[in-house]
Amino acid sequence: MLTLAPSSPHASAIRCWLVSVAILIAAMVLVGGVTRLTESGLSIVEWKPVSGVLPPLGEQAWTDAFEAYKQIPQFQQMNADMTLSEFKTIFWWEFSHRLLGRVIGIAYLLPFLFFLWRGALAGELRRRLWSIFALGALQGAVGWWMVASGLSERIEVSQYRLATHLVLALVIFASIVWTLREFAGEPAPQVAARVKFSGRAILVVTFVQLYLGALVAGLRAGLVYNTWPSIDGGFVPTAARLWYEDPWWRNLFENALTVQFDHRMMAYALFLLALWHAVDAVRSRAGAAVINGAWLLFTAVMVQATLGILTLLYQVPLPLALSHQAVAIAVLTLAVLQAELLSREPAQLADGGAATPDATTPSVAPWREMSPGA
Repeated sequence: MLTLAPSSPHASAIRCWLVSVAILIAAMVLVGGVTRLTESGLSIVEWKPVSGVLPPLGEQAWTDAFEAYKQIPQFQQMNADMTLSEFKTIFWWEFSHRLLGRVIGIAYLLPFLFFLWRGALAGELRRRLWSIFALGALQGAVGWWMVASGLSERIEVSQYRLATHLVLALVIFASIVWTLREFAGEPAPQVAARVKFSGRAILVVTFVQLYLGALVAGLRAGLVYNTWPSIDGGFVPTAARLWYEDPWWRNLFENALTVQFDHRMMAYALFLLALWHAVDAVRSRAGAAVINGAWLLFTAVMVQATLGILTLLYQVPLPLALSHQAVAIAVLTLAVLQAELLSREPAQLADGGAATPDATTPSVAPWREMSPGA
């Protein structure tokens, strides 16, 4: 069972700490989106985990940073006429992104060490939080691995690495949200197995859709095929256009038409799955918490789909693109909350029978794998 230490006086502080970290990660994802959309991600060509906390100080330092940027293909092939003033603009976005990553690391680690010192974290929770910290450290390395892909032969980062970087950030975010949900101590709802299945399936499909969205961003596939519901002249493009890369699987990651088409189809699937889950929750009388969560999730998915269509039709303007990304985080949050609620098991009586949950006997979900989709 996931709990705080017995009668922990730090329960509220731990919750506030994790909420704060989750908010910072969400902000980090949005700043990363701006960095991508403004072509800022390659403006800093070195990884300096310690000294990089300071920006260039003085004109000579700025000139040196600009000269380093001039050595990479992106400047030479895309921005050869860029001025120092324009360089500073993209530099500050990337610098802010990296600085926020450092802030998140400190905001997570220092309170975590304090709570460990005070003995405020029980065994299962302590192990989970160490795992989340390890993923955060890995995320920093993955971020540089992504940037490095655009410094020598490419003019932008690899879409494979971009998608890995984004999804790992969202796995960390989802893990924190899942943990916070377990602290609520709500009783396990009595729902049909198919409602549980569809609730968990929505979380899995959401992560797949987020990965596909990252591939779309990495390939800049939103800047082409800007019609809806048709794409490349029809609702379903021709096979010759979808599968012209060899071997065939490369089309799933490198063919802009195929990647955008897959993103659209997965959006339709997520919309229908969320609607089915909500209607089924009502029909099966799954309880107020499950029903309300299902309809709220469906509403968020519907808003997200609308924003996605508008972003495509208007060729990815920054405000719409960021709104699309922000609501994607909201969809993920609601999907995690719903999946965690539906993953709880009723408390067991001493004789092995299942206890009937009520308002006076809260139960919390048992420990599961850190990844909320497990």
